[in-house]
Amino acid sequence: MTKRVLVTGGSGFLGGATIRALSVTYPDWTLYDLDLRPPPSVPSALPATFLQGDITSPPSLSSAFATARPDIVLHTAGAVPNGQSRYHPSPAVRDWVRRVNVTGTQNVLAACREHGVKVLVYTSSCTVISDDVEHDYPLMKETLPTGRATLVYGRSKAVAESEVLKSNGSRDEGMLTCALRPATVIGPGDNYGVIRTVRNLVPNWETAWVLGDGDNLYDFVYIDNVAQAHVLAVENLLREGAEGSKSVAGKAVFVSNQQPVYFRDFMKAVWAQVDGHVPAFEMRVPAGVAWAIGAMAEVMGWISGREVALSRGSVKDAIGIRYADHTRARELLGYRPKIGLPEAIRLACDDFKRQLREGSTPGKMDKTT
Repeated sequence: MTKRVLVTGGSGFLGGATIRALSVTYPDWTLYDLDLRPPPSVPSALPATFLQGDITSPPSLSSAFATARPDIVLHTAGAVPNGQSRYHPSPAVRDWVRRVNVTGTQNVLAACREHGVKVLVYTSSCTVISDDVEHDYPLMKETLPTGRATLVYGRSKAVAESEVLKSNGSRDEGMLTCALRPATVIGPGDNYGVIRTVRNLVPNWETAWVLGDGDNLYDFVYIDNVAQAHVLAVENLLREGAEGSKSVAGKAVFVSNQQPVYFRDFMKAVWAQVDGHVPAFEMRVPAGVAWAIGAMAEVMGWISGREVALSRGSVKDAIGIRYADHTRARELLGYRPKIGLPEAIRLACDDFKRQLREGSTPGKMDKTT
């Protein structure tokens, strides 16, 4: 049966990939992209009708929903602070993140209820747990309590996720909801700058330094794999008889490439793919020393007025253990990554090299997707 689907943030990295995945799987469905700006023409035009709208504006949302009349909503839009604003956001950035991620999600939920939406899939984040940078999180399970994140992004996503899951109803009455928690996403079209940030250590002659022990496991996920998980979540919520333990309704699910890798090895792979670079030597910097250097770098950045790459927060991120259990994703969604991590890194790096050739690499900026 044909469906009408609205994707918030559809012009962004993940939203666009999700629209493409839906169009391939369900070519007869009618798709809408709700975003502040139209999608870029590269890599290709989106197979969706663009609706300009702002999730922080209830009237704007109501107008878009009235036009789209969606049965299904995938809420991928969000505000992501990049660079040092991730760790030390200004009051303006903090307010912006909360306004988009929390208030915006509340507005989307209200619009869904007003317009009779049956299914809502929310793009949450692994940071609802892992943004507690004071602790390691090996084999994160969905049963871990949220609310401990120390960074504004993870806190905002945790609050929004809670609102979405509390809004879950039943198949016969109300709306079915779930939340997906992607790991750090990589792939062509990356507008979060993951590959760029890692690669920039090469021209800055910083690849020899190993922070901490260099053996912390970390999760990544390829963009098309995350999009695939969104399609599977929609199918689960629509499926007749997918009740009880086999239903994802009212639940959160971690989504990764299910191949945790040493963070240091990930960086080495990026350096090799982009520049053919292999560090000539390695120098280990104990975690405590690295943290102190990060603190000094913050002071120097404050004095000079320039953003620094190293800080106490980025050190804790770089040495932290962050990977998830994938049992729920496999058992409830039937999710198994189609693109393995080595291929994901290659594809992401190839796209970054294309951007370098074209002079189109994104700068360090905060993103609303």
